Amino acid sequence: MSQPLLSARGLTKRFPGAARPVVEEAGFDLAPGEILALIGPSGCGKTTTLRMIGGFETPDSGEIRIEGRDALPLAPEKRGVGVVFQDYALFPHLTVTQNVAFGVKGPRLDREAEADRFLDMVGLGGYGPRYPDQLSGGQQQRVALARSFAARPKLILLDEPFSNLDAALRAKTRREIRRILKATGLGVLFVTHDQEEALSFADRLAVMREGRILQIGRPEEVYARPASAFVAQFLGRTNLLAGAARGAQAETPLGLLPLAAPAEGEVLLSLRPEDLGLEPDAAGAGEIVGREFKGHDATYWVRAAGAEWQADAMGPPLMEIGTRVILRAKAPAVPLGAE
Repeated sequence: MSQPLLSARGLTKRFPGAARPVVEEAGFDLAPGEILALIGPSGCGKTTTLRMIGGFETPDSGEIRIEGRDALPLAPEKRGVGVVFQDYALFPHLTVTQNVAFGVKGPRLDREAEADRFLDMVGLGGYGPRYPDQLSGGQQQRVALARSFAARPKLILLDEPFSNLDAALRAKTRREIRRILKATGLGVLFVTHDQEEALSFADRLAVMREGRILQIGRPEEVYARPASAFVAQFLGRTNLLAGAARGAQAETPLGLLPLAAPAEGEVLLSLRPEDLGLEPDAAGAGEIVGREFKGHDATYWVRAAGAEWQADAMGPPLMEIGTRVILRAKAPAVPLGAE
């Protein structure tokens, strides 16, 4: 296995007066060319972790290595790390070209020519004479990215990179920025609290809670096989069921369900709404008590076995509230570990 571009081990950070560390024993590797997302709720320690990697916070313990070299003694500007902040931090009195050239070394004309090359890379050729307030939010973001590229970093850090964009622009910009980043071959560590953003943008993601990393893996793997109830609920909607497991099956309030992994004894299970099917049946034990139409599909809330369950179904036609249904698992339920 090749050497990681970035390796963090045992990172811990305490702030004065806090009851517990804001980051506790966090560790992960980042390969060259990989995009890794740190995702979790506000206050979970993800931004502090990013700032420790960038050199803007000093860990109380742990190690950070970039290309195998100990980065802790190095100032931020010596680490070979580019940072795109949430507010982009562009200089309003400088043109776009001058903003990008700020991180380039050499004579002014050479620096500005180099800056224009990076603007071409991010699709902003010809925008150099403009000022930041003449650009859209997505364009400002690409200028900030070009400025980071111009400093020729080994690693790019992105802090909530799409949070300032409106919903209509966010998905399009996300695809464009991912394409640009993957073309550079740089390693990327980015922070977000947005589940859709992490799932669609990252090659791998690390789910954080209260300073600890709970699970790391490819987005589809973590979504399909969450390690705990928190991970299952944070990375999307799910039904949590208590069950009594016997090997490959478990007895649950919804009947006997197949399991994604063998288990024994009392278990907590996750079953995603898209994996719970509905079948109209006048004698069914479930009753639709709510619904939410989303265009190509719909979410139904079904009361059965003394609880409410979520199930997704393609629509229309829609089933009416009050319809009696049978609930059937379309995929195995996932046994969850303790928090």
